[in-house]
Amino acid sequence: HVQLVESGGGSVQTGGSLILSCVVSGVTVGRVSVAWFHQAPGKEREGVAALNPQTGETSYPDSVEGRFTITQDIAKNVVELKMNSLKPEDTGMYYCATPRAGNSDYGPLRAWTYYYWGRGTQVTVS
Repeated sequence: HVQLVESGGGSVQTGGSLILSCVVSGVTVGRVSVAWFHQAPGKEREGVAALNPQTGETSYPDSVEGRFTITQDIAKNVVELKMNSLKPEDTGMYYCATPRAGNSDYGPLRAWTYYYWGRGTQVTVS
């Protein structure tokens, strides 16, 4: 059974940095696409980073490009989100996600691409 567990959230000052981690079980990091989503209070879930292991390509929206970086540690089966220059609007829950095997549709920053989700970790920037 596929499980994803996020950690590393917390409270930081504006301009600060955090590294979020997602421990993955049931599938192998490096063989499946992975993504991070942000959900601000009262807002819909927004894709902030995605990684395609087939090509190594990453995807970011304009709101975080240059500030956030998604990486994978294949040996540890962990996906990380490195967050720099944090802003108050980055506040919210962060979730990691991966598609079901055999999924034929792929939109790297679209929620409908993903089937398995972690429970999230809270980030507060003030």
